[in-house]
Amino acid sequence: MSQPLLQLTGVTKTFGGINALSNMVCAVPEGQIIGVIGPNGAGKTTLFNTITGAYRADAGEVMLKGVDVTQWPSYKIVREGIARTFQNIRLFGSMTVWEHLLVAQPHSEAAWRRLLPIAWANPAAQARATEVMEFFGLTAFRDRPAKSLPYGIQRKVEMARAVTAKPKLLLLDEPVAGMNHDEAEEIRTLMLRLRDTGLSILLIEHDMNFVMRLCDYLYVLDFGVLIAEGKPEDVRANPVVLDAYLGKDN
Repeated sequence: MSQPLLQLTGVTKTFGGINALSNMVCAVPEGQIIGVIGPNGAGKTTLFNTITGAYRADAGEVMLKGVDVTQWPSYKIVREGIARTFQNIRLFGSMTVWEHLLVAQPHSEAAWRRLLPIAWANPAAQARATEVMEFFGLTAFRDRPAKSLPYGIQRKVEMARAVTAKPKLLLLDEPVAGMNHDEAEEIRTLMLRLRDTGLSILLIEHDMNFVMRLCDYLYVLDFGVLIAEGKPEDVRANPVVLDAYLGKDN
């Protein structure tokens, strides 16, 4: 069996004596979509923050491509190929879709130059921005500022921005929150297409129907503890999960 792209072993994160994560174990194989579910306060976002270095684990190991990155700073982990989106949209309101996709890319120029006019972008960066914009169906919105876009399109822009830098692992925090059925289905289709390109995806999501029809494998958290894992159909039928999260009537 090949080594997982991402592997967590015994990861614990404590705040004020309370374990937000307790002995967490999970793995993300290459080219798969892995879901993390659980009620509010279960530790899902803490898990993302620990993976990306925003929080430092108090115990355990975070391994990326076989390298221990547990104590690495966020910028170094990002350079190793992890990108993420957030539960709340974090776009720059006055910047266009095109500008978001340009500044999201690695550049040799100093960071401050990346935020100057588009003239700083090199042809390769422009080609990559165009490629991603077309992949996500955003060409018609190219020159519109983010604040003028419908909510569903803003979600797509945020995901496209994360993908632009060609990450190996994409972390998505509630990517279809607030979307209607058609918008969510469009995101689902995009995620499956991204997986088909070889990208690995780890996501948090509360829409259970969405998760069950999308993910290759699921982890279930409750109060920072991993209470179940397995294929979606197995998790759906697990009585511990039904009791703790899905509800006994589901």
